[in-house]
Formats: sequence, C-alpha cells, structure tokens
Amino acid sequence: MQHIIEVVIVGGGLTGAALASGLAQYGFDVVVIEQEDVPNFNPLSYPDLRISAISAASVSLLQKLKVWPQVLMMRCVPYRVQEIWEHPMARVILDARSLGLTELGYMVENHVLKYALSKRLHNQNVPLLYNTRLKNLRRINGIWQIFLDNGKVLQARLVVGADGSNSQVRKLANIRIQGWRYAQSCMLISVRCSDHPGDITWQQLTPEGPRAFLPLFGYWASLVWYGKHTYIQKLQSMTMLQLQREIQLNFSDRVGQITPTMSGSFVLSRSHAMNYVLPGLVLVGDAAHTVHPFTGQGVNLGYRDVSALLAILNEAHHQSDQWCSINVLQRYQYQRQKDNRLMQNGIDLLYYIFSNQCLPVKIIRNVGLIAANHAGAIKYDVLAYMLGLAYVTEY
Repeated sequence: MQHIIEVVIVGGGLTGAALASGLAQYGFDVVVIEQEDVPNFNPLSYPDLRISAISAASVSLLQKLKVWPQVLMMRCVPYRVQEIWEHPMARVILDARSLGLTELGYMVENHVLKYALSKRLHNQNVPLLYNTRLKNLRRINGIWQIFLDNGKVLQARLVVGADGSNSQVRKLANIRIQGWRYAQSCMLISVRCSDHPGDITWQQLTPEGPRAFLPLFGYWASLVWYGKHTYIQKLQSMTMLQLQREIQLNFSDRVGQITPTMSGSFVLSRSHAMNYVLPGLVLVGDAAHTVHPFTGQGVNLGYRDVSALLAILNEAHHQSDQWCSINVLQRYQYQRQKDNRLMQNGIDLLYYIFSNQCLPVKIIRNVGLIAANHAGAIKYDVLAYMLGLAYVTEY
C-alpha cells in the first residue's frame, strides 16, 4: 500500500519552502514539489533582479525557522529609514528608531532567500522534488492523488498550493479569482553606485508612476521604475548606456552616479482567490492573492499566510486526527482573507490617489503627506501594520 503523506506542498519558492520548514519543525510529514532547478548561490555574482523588502515580522518568522542566520551569512542589507515624497516640501519619513527598532526590515535578493530555505529543508530531511511539475489532482475517499509529469503519483491528506500567481493547484481545484491588470508595468534595474548606498530606501512619486531606490550590498542598489506599458517597453529596449542617461534625466539627484548592469520588467496585476481552502486543500502566498508592489508587501503577506497556517495546523494536529478538515482550514481563510483584502484595498487607494493628476487632488495629497509626516502615533500605527509588527509573535 502506498504511503500517504501528510502534506504535499506544490511550489518550493519563498512561501512554499518556508511553510514546509515550519511544518517539518512541528513534526509533520512533508514533501515539496518544485518545477524549477535546485537553487544556487555565488557570492561573487551580480545581485538578483528580484529583491524582497523583508519586514520585521517576516524576519521573526525566518529566525524561528532557523533560516535567517544563513541569510545573514550570505547577502542582505538592513534599511532603517524610508522616505516617500511627491513635492520636496511634502515628504513622509519613517524611521526605525521611532518604533524602537534597529531596522525597518532587510533588502534580500530572492535567490539568496531561496538558497537559504533549500539548505534548511535539506538539513531537516524534507524531500524536495526539483524539476517536477504537477499534472493533475484527484480526491478519492478523503485522500488526494497527485499526478506528476514524471509519471509518479503521490498521495496526501493535505495539498498546499504555493505555486505562484498562475497556480496550477488553484486551476485544477477550479477556484476562481477576481482581479485585473493595472495600466502600468514595472522595470527593475540593478545598478552599481559610485558611493555606498547607505540604509535609506526612498520612493519619489511622479505623474507617470513611482520611482524607487533600494540599497543593496556593497556598492549595489536596485532601482524600481513604474510607468505605462509602452514607456517601460521602450526603456527595456535600450542599451545600458542609453538607460543610464534616462535614469539621470528622470530619477531624483539622490541616485548619484550609477552604472546600470541588468534590467527586467513585468506587467502589474492584482488578484484574489474566491476561496483559499477546499476540503484537504489550501492556497498560500501569490497563489491566493497578489498586490500592486507599490509598498513592497507581496512576500510579507505570503509570510503572514505561512505564520497563520502553521499556528492553526499545529494546534489542530495536537488535538485531533481531523487536523486538515474543512472546518480547521476555514479558520485560516477567515483570518487571512480579511488582512489580505485590507492590504490590497489600502495599496489600491494609494495607487489611485497618487496616479490622479487633477490639480485639486495633487494639492490635497501633498497636504496629506505633510500631515502624515506629523501625525505622530497614527503614522507609526500605520507603519507598524505595514511592517507586520502585530504578527511578530503569531508563529
């Protein structure tokens, strides 16, 4: 008789691997399916284009998973101040010291975090099936049959879809999504700076879209450039020398002298699954929800999902054999749908306010930025929510 695995996680990226590590730490029998190759890390390589601003709550989770020490041994940079402005006189400054923190978060390359998570799972003896794709799902007598592209069939009590915004698990489970594409694309540019980039990340709001600066290791930084699809496509077609000139013309002087080395772009979209759970099945991270990257909260929302699901499954596992029943899983859905919707709608509100070029709206929002910077406790309550400080002790 084939072994029935307790949990099969489809997707071994930032969210799925973290969930697998937490479940293994709690004693669950876990297998991870990942369509990409084994992560690798070269300390001499250029920075990854894909950067995540890891919040205080996410760092806390990764510390408990014993992943964070490996990240610190590789490459990551703390940021302690965040600035946002449209007009130079209308500026919001968020400082870690005002929250009693040593940093607001860390800038971490995605491939660094993936590598650290894969090493932790290897040390936990969690099976990772790399270069493997999910082909089909079928539930028989409360057990999932998981059909893989290599011809193998796994059986599991619980299937987790952590396979990104185009989730195959979600599609095979016939879970519908609500969402849309924004009238913007986003360009990511790795740059080498003439001066050390420091520990301040900033975002300048312009009529075309935000332009952001993310400090990285050494003399490296990442620029984030939002704009209309055709404009970003035009930028993407340029040589690095041409792109350098455009950056100097369009970014704040605070960028200084920089040399771009690599770029990539993607279309911005928002999505939200109608259901996060079915009997014996659950969605986490981008498989359940995606947000506009304006505030950099995508991966942090995924880690809030992970923290919540770990706490709920561990408690249920100790209490009953029905730890993955629909009643248990709905606790996770109830908890996370509210928070994710709140974050999505809050980010969209900011997006529409700052993309509106009507003069009265521009005046009101700049007055609003000035007021926000002097809002004291209210400003830092909002910041604490965005940083996930209310979630630090959840897992």
